[in-house]
Amino acid sequence: MTLNAVALVTGAGRGIGRAIALRLAKDGYNLALNDIRRSEGLDDVREEIKKMGRETVECIADVSNEGQVKTMVDNATKNLGGLDVMIANAGICIAKPFLETTLDDWDRGFNINGKGVFLCYKYAAQQMIKQGRGGRIIGACSQAGKHGFDSLTVYSATKFTVRSLTQSAAIALQSHGITVNAYAPGIIETSMLTTLRKDLAHLEQLDALKGEVGTPEEIAALVSYLVSKEARYVTGQSVNINGGRYFD
Repeated sequence: MTLNAVALVTGAGRGIGRAIALRLAKDGYNLALNDIRRSEGLDDVREEIKKMGRETVECIADVSNEGQVKTMVDNATKNLGGLDVMIANAGICIAKPFLETTLDDWDRGFNINGKGVFLCYKYAAQQMIKQGRGGRIIGACSQAGKHGFDSLTVYSATKFTVRSLTQSAAIALQSHGITVNAYAPGIIETSMLTTLRKDLAHLEQLDALKGEVGTPEEIAALVSYLVSKEARYVTGQSVNINGGRYFD
């Protein structure tokens, strides 16, 4: 990590995004904190980071909007002096079986989980190339990005997209000293999981949500490694962190 290195975390107001932002601040990064709107959660994260002696800036933006993503990256760079790490964490989970999934569900899921990650990868990469000092780009995949689930049709499809995009971007950016990876969590104790259990309670496939549960802090620890100098030889990977539920 370079002195006064900067990380931008999308969806930083709660859950995995919050844990990643706090861990990177602890590691010594200054933080650009993104969410789609200002919230008490985002304010709390910002205050905790300031107590660590790190600089922060809020970058309110919809990651599915190209202009807003470009402005978000520009604001982070202008206010914090550059961009060294992009964590494209923001996402949604639509829990519907295949035959009940609508085109609106499909478009909404891909706008945020697919297009949003693509735009964050692209504009972060452009800034990192301009700086000429390499960088780290990390996306949010899932065990659903390696095994399809009927009850998570759109979500699984979007996470397969993140996985393939991560591989393609890693190849494209390798010569610039930029690594591109993703974390692929299993069942993590977040508010999203609470909602998911409720939405799928009537389905037999609820079994897919049973078993040992991980924590956002464990995902953050993996991200801490992936953005470190020791991980320079790791790229194009969607790294499982799922308690051994799947091995692909």
